[in-house]
Amino acid sequence: MQQSSHLPPPAPLSFIERSAAPLRRQVLDELRQSIIAGRLAPGSRLIERELIAMMGVSRTVIREALRQMESEGLVANIPNKGPVVRELTLAEAKDLYSIRAVLEGLAARLFTENASAAQRKLLEQALKATAQSYENGDPTTILEAKNRFYDVLFQGAGSETLSSMIGALHVRIWRWRALGLGHPRRSEKRWKESIRGLRAMLVAIAKGDAPLAESLLRDEVTKAAAEVMRLLIKKDTDH
Repeated sequence: MQQSSHLPPPAPLSFIERSAAPLRRQVLDELRQSIIAGRLAPGSRLIERELIAMMGVSRTVIREALRQMESEGLVANIPNKGPVVRELTLAEAKDLYSIRAVLEGLAARLFTENASAAQRKLLEQALKATAQSYENGDPTTILEAKNRFYDVLFQGAGSETLSSMIGALHVRIWRWRALGLGHPRRSEKRWKESIRGLRAMLVAIAKGDAPLAESLLRDEVTKAAAEVMRLLIKKDTDH
């Protein structure tokens, strides 16, 4: 299906109101979230003058944000076309989820070995909040709750290098997570399976079984990948 040469209506971006946060960060966060949430569709051109008009910022700020998102894999710069929102592909999803399984599995192992009692309690509370967000059914709230859960996990792992690597990976993988959470054909069974798997991981952590905690989180990421593949394949066959 041919993509329009203009950003799709309704306006997918907000006018940036000045706040204490650096302007560049505000613009980057707004653009990134619009891509992750699908308000800027894959293949859409990101035309500077339109972005400037919608967001009320300078060309320099827009260009800096586009360069950053290109480095994150969210935007591609196409010859004779300029920056566009990168398409979602099965090959990239498989690659990213394979790496995610290894890194997050290692985080679970290190959390088991290094986390304090307070951090373990925070992880338990974060999982309860995640389960509640699934019950409520709002994709944005679910994503925020799961991000909080993983933030606690990575902090408790005690490795700044690992946290940095996972953080860079998650920027690229958020689009697939958002797809899985907001897709009309997403499986109700899948989120319940996910919570069960994460609860089993917490039990392993409580017992001090680092290899089992690592294995359980790897298994959870593998199942998440399978669900995203199913939705991507279905999306392709619908076109």
